[in-house]
Amino acid sequence: MALKDLARVARNDDGIALVLGILKQRFGERFQTGTALRGQHAHTTTYIPAQMPDGVLFAQSADDVQAAVEVCAAHRVPIIPFGTGTSLEGQVNAPGGGISIDVSQMNRIIEVHAEDLDCVVEPGVTRKQLNTHLRDTGLFFPIDPGADASLGGMAATRASGTNAVRYGTMRDNVISLDVVLPSGRKITTAKRARKSSAGYDLTRLMIGSEGTLGIITQLTLRLAGQPEAITGGVCPFPTLEAAVQAVITTIQMGLPVARIELANTLQMQAIIDYASLDLPVGPCLFLEFHGTERGVAEQSETFGEIAGDLGGGPFIWSAHEEDRSKLWQARHDAYWAALTLRPGAKGISTDVCVPISQLADCIVDTETDIAEHDLVAPIVGHAGDGNFHVLLLIDDTSREEIAAAESFVERLNLRALAMGGTCTGEHGIGQGKMAFLEMEMGGAVDVMRSIKRTLDPDNIMNPGKILRL
Repeated sequence: MALKDLARVARNDDGIALVLGILKQRFGERFQTGTALRGQHAHTTTYIPAQMPDGVLFAQSADDVQAAVEVCAAHRVPIIPFGTGTSLEGQVNAPGGGISIDVSQMNRIIEVHAEDLDCVVEPGVTRKQLNTHLRDTGLFFPIDPGADASLGGMAATRASGTNAVRYGTMRDNVISLDVVLPSGRKITTAKRARKSSAGYDLTRLMIGSEGTLGIITQLTLRLAGQPEAITGGVCPFPTLEAAVQAVITTIQMGLPVARIELANTLQMQAIIDYASLDLPVGPCLFLEFHGTERGVAEQSETFGEIAGDLGGGPFIWSAHEEDRSKLWQARHDAYWAALTLRPGAKGISTDVCVPISQLADCIVDTETDIAEHDLVAPIVGHAGDGNFHVLLLIDDTSREEIAAAESFVERLNLRALAMGGTCTGEHGIGQGKMAFLEMEMGGAVDVMRSIKRTLDPDNIMNPGKILRL
């Protein structure tokens, strides 16, 4: 990740000027060009400078999206899809200007098929909105990245989160998509059946494409039954290695854990202070079990035994919703808690994912790297998947600190790749990790470029992301 490596996208000033006029005439007040609003649609949680679009369209239907894309395609003007703006690798930036298509007003829950455990929604529906709607059906949507992200954005970035160890990622929970391609053509990638062998898997092609192949206008999603009972708790460990070994043992034993999250010592210090928790400072695992009342109690007790054998514990768990909610709110607030470790600093979040057997070595080596370079950088992880996040707290006005951050991120990614891992478990490539994608995937990146050029020959759909063309 280096500013000098960002893909440059040439501006088409003449085409942009024409499109601004056409869209303003067609959509009226739903198309805005004010500086403040454009800035909100280019914010970035990295140190990559914000790159504003030239206009923002608040689409209210698939027909709106299609009409806008057709206009942009005719004049070769970039299009940047926008959901809630929670992406972490500059995915909503507009390096060549263009039009941000905001789908947040496309937020209808169209159908819920409770008997089939699926639903159909528009892309602007957020995960919390959907689960509130489903509350009385006995069903829920399990993917929880922490932020109340839009479901269209979650599909576009192949999001996952704390429940992925049991319920999978967005890749596993999207049945079908409606997509507007860069030409303006609308397609549906699959039917509503639970499985299919019909043709290429276009659904999976679009999931994780980060808006570079089209704009999602409708999703058919898998739902899960709400468990009869849930237990959750936190367990301290004497060392990071012991905590990770507990994760490995839990997975290998087939214990059906729903969430198993790791926080290192520095992150736990921040969480404890921020959430006023009465916990020891040291590596900890946050866990949750779903099932029957008897089942989750037995599973919690079994995990307590695993932890005890490794010198950890006690595993403090509860079946009471209030206790669990406080605990998981503290985990979800890890980002805000970490910012208190260096007030005024910018939090730069990065992630990698390695085979679980390599997780302890990777995190320990990363902690050593952090200490040797005098960085402030707590670590949290979706330990059951081998995925962890490092939050670098830096002064983003300091060239020296930016250089140190870039060097650290490079070493982190090379370390993960050397261990058979990936440069990103859930944040995506965006603008910042294109070089690491090429290291990771090699010649497969050329196949990705071929697909991109076929579907988007003029490179107007979220250009400057994922691939250098």
